[in-house]
Amino acid sequence: QVQLVESGGGLVQPGGSLRLSCAVSGSILNINVMYWYRQAPGKQRELVASISSDGSVNYADSVKGRFTISRDNAKNTMYLQMNSLKFEDTAVYYCNTPIRTVIGSWGQGTQVTVSS
Repeated sequence: QVQLVESGGGLVQPGGSLRLSCAVSGSILNINVMYWYRQAPGKQRELVASISSDGSVNYADSVKGRFTISRDNAKNTMYLQMNSLKFEDTAVYYCNTPIRTVIGSWGQGTQVTVSS
């Protein structure tokens, strides 16, 4: 069973940038679609971005133009480049796959805090 480990979160000022990583055990080539989700305090988990093996991507309206999702098949890693961060981007960020999402399997996530 594939395992995912998120990293790269931290404390950043508004307008700053962070790059999140999602390390995949096994081959990322076996995973067609991958997601970045986030969950802010007191809110439901929301889908931030998705990427398919053919390179097609989708973003939530709230992050379009600021976030970029990518995957490096050679490194078995997915990334989320986050620029122009806002207070409302503060959340725990998770990577996942469709199957793991359906069965409710989530990693520990990585905390992103945007604060002045």
